[in-house]
Amino acid sequence: MIHHERVRPDPNVYPPDEWNVIEKKFNPRIIPHTETIMAVGNGYLGLRGCFEEGGPIGQDGTFINGFYETWPLVYGEVAYGFAKTGQTIVNATDTKIIKLFVDDEPFWLSNASLRSYDRRLNMKAGMLKRELLWETPSGKLVWIRSKRLVSFPHRHLAAISFEVEVKNAEAPVVISSEIVAIHRQSITTEGGDPRQAKVFHDRILMPLTQVSQGQRILLCHETKSSRQILACGIDHDFETGGTYSVKTKHTEDFGQVLYSMNAQPGIPLCLTKYMVYHTTETASPEEMCDRVERTLDRVKGHGFMPLQTAQQEFMDDFWSRSDVCVTGLSQSPNGRSDIEIQQAVRFNLFHILQASARAENTGIPAKGLTGRAYEGQYFWDAEIYVMPFLIYTAPRVAKNMLTFRYHMLDKAKKRAKELGFKGAMFPWRTINGEEASAYYAAGTAQHHINADIMFAMRKYVNATGDQEFLIDYGAEMLVGTARMWNDLGFFSKKKGGKFCINGVTGPDEYNTVVDNNLFTNLMARENLRYAAQTTDWLKEKDIRAFETLSRKLRLDPGEIEEWKHSAENMYIPFDETLGIHPQDDSFLSKEPWDFENTPQDKYPLLLFFHPLTIYRHQVIKQADVVLAMFLLREEFSLEQKKRNFQFYDPLTTGDSSLSSCIQSILALEIGEYEKATRYARAALLMDLADVGGNVREGCHIASMGGGWMILVYGIAGMQDYKGVLNFHPRQIPGAKLAVKFPLNYRGRMFLVEIQNQTTKYSLLEGDDLTLYHYDEEFTLTKQNPVVTRQVR
Repeated sequence: MIHHERVRPDPNVYPPDEWNVIEKKFNPRIIPHTETIMAVGNGYLGLRGCFEEGGPIGQDGTFINGFYETWPLVYGEVAYGFAKTGQTIVNATDTKIIKLFVDDEPFWLSNASLRSYDRRLNMKAGMLKRELLWETPSGKLVWIRSKRLVSFPHRHLAAISFEVEVKNAEAPVVISSEIVAIHRQSITTEGGDPRQAKVFHDRILMPLTQVSQGQRILLCHETKSSRQILACGIDHDFETGGTYSVKTKHTEDFGQVLYSMNAQPGIPLCLTKYMVYHTTETASPEEMCDRVERTLDRVKGHGFMPLQTAQQEFMDDFWSRSDVCVTGLSQSPNGRSDIEIQQAVRFNLFHILQASARAENTGIPAKGLTGRAYEGQYFWDAEIYVMPFLIYTAPRVAKNMLTFRYHMLDKAKKRAKELGFKGAMFPWRTINGEEASAYYAAGTAQHHINADIMFAMRKYVNATGDQEFLIDYGAEMLVGTARMWNDLGFFSKKKGGKFCINGVTGPDEYNTVVDNNLFTNLMARENLRYAAQTTDWLKEKDIRAFETLSRKLRLDPGEIEEWKHSAENMYIPFDETLGIHPQDDSFLSKEPWDFENTPQDKYPLLLFFHPLTIYRHQVIKQADVVLAMFLLREEFSLEQKKRNFQFYDPLTTGDSSLSSCIQSILALEIGEYEKATRYARAALLMDLADVGGNVREGCHIASMGGGWMILVYGIAGMQDYKGVLNFHPRQIPGAKLAVKFPLNYRGRMFLVEIQNQTTKYSLLEGDDLTLYHYDEEFTLTKQNPVVTRQVR
């Protein structure tokens, strides 16, 4: 149930285009929105889509994944085990600025007379482009063309190509390329929205070192509390047919390279600006500046074109592994075209790429690197919603994410001890591995994150066959998380001696600190089972590795038997009268929320009602039982899925972007096709259509991953629960639905094409591959690489 679905206020804001998101006019009303949509990044560095000339600005942003500031969390009443330190991503030194003056008049969009305007995010090329024709107050016509990229091949590099051409007259022209350290770290806040980032009123970037030589400027700063060092630098190539002068100046927080010339009509002025960022927690400022210099030396003098070519090669490879083509989801009362849906699909995949590709030794923030909401922190949704796409299209990136979690393990063990548990407890929200959630009820109590990470790891190992990762890293994580679950739960006489888990919060944050949350219990059982299976397997496969693990973790064989016993006796709530699974022990006893008398402008509920008011009612922020039915589909009969969905769907608000995609997949499975398509469109258009009304704060990266799952797990009906790929393609009655996508499985790449009641499987790379179609086995071979089956 979507209680506050929003559509584009102007359908022409982004005209339908399969490979571009296009602005055909400057629209000051939606500047913060377009800054998010037009953001570029590579997983390490992200630049919001702010204008080169430095304004007008909604929310400026230059973000480095994992570069954060800390502050003490202050509570009105302190309790034992509360998180002590907050963490938030820092708005880093801004290098995007290139100001233009013609006849000493500044170019500024708000008051400029524009003859033409075109700005587009080119998703095929991985680049933001703008071309406009400005008529100055004195009647001069000036072409301004820019291209901006954050390099995928060069992790620490961004670049801008900036070209100016006066068409009809001579004119004095000044181009000012700038680098500015941001003093006040803040964003626009509305109504105390807890999802927005911390506002620092004091300075947090403290100056260390500055370097200026020729057209190059370096600034080095350190965060005030977290003591992380940021070194960044700019350098330039400039070309024109005439003479020009260059002046450079800098302070500890500012640098400027000024180009002055008398422009001749029809002669372009071409500036290439190179922007480099390096961060550290251990190296000296001098070493960091040296790193910046080396990166600049490598690219300066070669111009923008080699960077553009390398970017295009990277993008060609990405789309060959990741593109999803879809038609037939647009047949609806709101008239969305197939091109719009295809545009949204590629937009979502492109932003997942920008959030993850070079996220090495870090996680994936909830907003990627497009905004500061949710503090730039990492949550469970990366493992559950984004990891499936990465596992089947970019397994190396998926492995990086899991390795990053492994490196959190020592802090997770320390956190478990603080909470009174054995084993390890991963943080609910974090950047540096420590818990940063100040609200334990909807944060720390979400212990299911332990099982979510292990669930993602199992999916990765099954899909890649990477047993080496399981031996080197995974087994230790499994032992730590299994110990936590076994210690947290207990065998309850009241529940017939079943293993119960009390005082936890599931994915639904509108029902907190409950007993026997269904999702948590089911996922904990999977975690315990997988830990026991892995340790047993390791003992048989590599006794030395098992003995090393046992010595390191003091693992007693009796523990493993305890895990098995707890798992097999896990309490799984079920109400015989209603024929449904209660979300938790108390959910069915609560008063249903009065949706009929809740105005549309009172959503999301968390901004307009006290938490206790929400907690007392049957109302759901995000899919909980429904998510469990998707992840663990074989634990439920089809009839149970129907009954559960029909009960919980009307109680689920649109307050979380994580619901629509899961609701769509389940609706497809049980045959509720109208809801399935409606939820699918809501998920796929979450950001381009601003469904939640808050895209100005950043993209919803998890929902974007959920959009891919709709097409692969929903329409194509892929099932991978047991480590084999079994497809149950679905057709929506009356819709000419077609979908095509590649997958990477066990080192093979194959293509799935569903159209006109047939499914075609094609082996593209690798050895023979066995798959299943409606549970029937078939094999793709090099001799017979194509198999066609009917859609039932």
